Amino acid sequence: MASMLPASLRGADTAPHLVGSKIKRDIAILRSAYTQMHPGLYRYSTPAQINARLALLEQDWGRDQSLASAYLSLSRFLASVKCGHTYANFYNQSEPVQQALFADIPRVPFLFLWIKGQMVITANQSENALLAAGTVVTHVNGIPTKAILKRLIPYVRADGSNDAKRAALLGLRGQDDWETFDIFFNLLYPGASEYVLRVTGVEGHRSTVRVGTVSLEKRRSAKRIAKDSRSNEAIWRIDFRSGGTAILTMPSWGLYDSKWDWEAYLDASFEEIRTRNIKTLIIDIRDNEGGLDCGNEIIARLIEKPLVLEAIERRVRYRSAPANLKPYLDTWDPSFATLGEGAGELPGGFFLLDSGPANNIAPKGPRFSGKMIVLTNAEISSASFQFVNIVKSYGLGTIIGEQTGGNRRGINGGSFYFLRLPNSGLEADLPLVGFYRTTPQPDAGIVPDIPVDVTARDIAMGRDPVMDRALQLVQG
Repeated sequence: MASMLPASLRGADTAPHLVGSKIKRDIAILRSAYTQMHPGLYRYSTPAQINARLALLEQDWGRDQSLASAYLSLSRFLASVKCGHTYANFYNQSEPVQQALFADIPRVPFLFLWIKGQMVITANQSENALLAAGTVVTHVNGIPTKAILKRLIPYVRADGSNDAKRAALLGLRGQDDWETFDIFFNLLYPGASEYVLRVTGVEGHRSTVRVGTVSLEKRRSAKRIAKDSRSNEAIWRIDFRSGGTAILTMPSWGLYDSKWDWEAYLDASFEEIRTRNIKTLIIDIRDNEGGLDCGNEIIARLIEKPLVLEAIERRVRYRSAPANLKPYLDTWDPSFATLGEGAGELPGGFFLLDSGPANNIAPKGPRFSGKMIVLTNAEISSASFQFVNIVKSYGLGTIIGEQTGGNRRGINGGSFYFLRLPNSGLEADLPLVGFYRTTPQPDAGIVPDIPVDVTARDIAMGRDPVMDRALQLVQG
């Protein structure tokens, strides 16, 4: 079911304009869908708080406005749910919306990370040598970058109060077709034809630099994950080092549409690990936002007997999808319409799904009995978060790096609807299953066993202090 822009938004001669009396109707659809079906809507907010925010959104959408304005206010509301899978997903918007909002916009001519609130360049896409890796950008067009980060944070998805994840998503890492920073920075600070940057070099020298913008094509030319996960090519890599160490690099587990047999790849990799008599396996899942439960296949090769995981309740808020919402609910699996049928009732309007064997991981050979080290950063969430959580909880390895994204209180996901709002033409992701811990947990990600921070000087020198620390641990 494709979503199209309203007629008033089509055509090159017509400025994007949404009629408030029409798009306001979409908020009733959003309210109905989220309050009846979203399993984590009240995980971090009370019903009164959610109702108040929806009322403000409805009031805001009651006025005539641009598509960009509507997208921003919708994104801010969705981000307030504090769910990493609840947002106006860039990839699930219709092509006309993508073209109108994301495609032909100015982009800063460099990649960067936010490190302790500082914008630190990691790759230069301009011809100005002053934008070298490790340079700190302190101002963009006269605006302090710390103020830019503070303004952007409320629009960005993450689980709970884990702002480190939000800042990680707002870094330009060169790994997504649609970059979060590019989109929200342009929507909040539109119309730049060039950028005047105040920068501080690694040695402390301050300069003012005037540079042009870059295109979408130029931005995508820097993509670090060059292989298409939908192809039959391996997107992971295993490297064998002297001294009995192997490094398995897994930048993504988003393999839903992949033709690549990743399970066979792991089978072959662990067989080679066995034949080479590897003593230490380093799993590098930095920047991995999850996807499939690939981590369970790794854990299966570390254990001698079935691993019974801590109970996690899988909750839904509906037995069958409300009939009046079905015209707006789009997904890949029709069974989601009756997800809660037969589920037991719980307090608070929930239904408990049968967890079944999902709470157990069975051993699988060949078993790896050596030392495992897992490298982490704030991008980690969803399935990669669950993997790190199991490793930490059961003492299966040593975790080195930054605190993860995700949240120890649980997440929402597993099954999804794409809620198509007919009058605005916008889409909002609607996760359907809430994963709830049965014991109280902090509102935070997972703290590594050995925390390691990356600095601007590390970036300037081309150092990887997280990997370096892991290799030091191997060497004793």
